[in-house]
Amino acid sequence: MTETRYCLKAITLDLDDTLWPSGPALAAAEERLHAWLEENAPAVAAALPPPQFMQLRRALAAELPLIAHDFTALRHAAMTRALALHGEDSALADAGLEVFLAARSEVELYPEVLEALERLSKRYRLVALSNGNADIERAGVGRFFCAEVNARSAGVAKPDSRIFHAACETVGLPPAQVLHVGDHPDFDVRGAARAGLRAAWINRPHAAWAGEAEEFHEFHELLALCDWLGA
Repeated sequence: MTETRYCLKAITLDLDDTLWPSGPALAAAEERLHAWLEENAPAVAAALPPPQFMQLRRALAAELPLIAHDFTALRHAAMTRALALHGEDSALADAGLEVFLAARSEVELYPEVLEALERLSKRYRLVALSNGNADIERAGVGRFFCAEVNARSAGVAKPDSRIFHAACETVGLPPAQVLHVGDHPDFDVRGAARAGLRAAWINRPHAAWAGEAEEFHEFHELLALCDWLGA
């Protein structure tokens, strides 16, 4: 086992597209929210089907840069704005947000994830580290993690070094003793490396690395990572 693997004491894990495919879950959550709006705020549903609601959220992200990193706050703001614009009760934003968040965490894990998390959690402290707003308890994997850090709680999103450092602080370790594992070359791999963490790229589609080189380890699924770590 190499010195790199010996020094690791904790692992931060990205969620979307690392533990589960995000696209189907997000699409289903948008549809669930739209169905709820059809029953509870029909004017909004008629004016803003999911693609148009997405455009509203993107416009608000530019208008409200202080919450652009926080997808939950941004969605709540978009919901409140949409309800008010179309003559509906803006107080419905809380309930609509909860409908979306519940559905958004109904995910289908990649086949090897439960076994991999079981193996990794027996050897390392695991921290969920995500820009998104999936709930690890609702997703069925909360028992494997000792902490969770996301863009909302940290106040910044990956690849900002501060969110990686916040995750390291939750386990009381310096960045050099923490491995970050994720699917995104910029948000996960480059972000972690530049924050001083070790980095592992979960490259499920076997994509070619683009751009400048970084120091990282590449795997095509999580069990290969487990094997490399001896977990």
